[in-house]
Amino acid sequence: MCVALPGRVVELNGTKATVDFSGNTVEAEAGLVKVKIGDRVLVHAGCIIQTMDDAEADELEDLFREIEDIQI
Repeated sequence: MCVALPGRVVELNGTKATVDFSGNTVEAEAGLVKVKIGDRVLVHAGCIIQTMDDAEADELEDLFREIEDIQI
């Protein structure tokens, strides 16, 4: 299963963006959605698929933290 993750654009270079995921940076394709530095974005399979407002991104990050804390 693949999951889209929220991050923040910290650098742009053509159609590539460097996205920060809580301190881990990844290069993602930014050609599908118009983005700028500082935007909160949703990344799936190496591509930015949408921008998000801070409240949406914070909520998703909180949910992922809750999932990580669940112990089976």
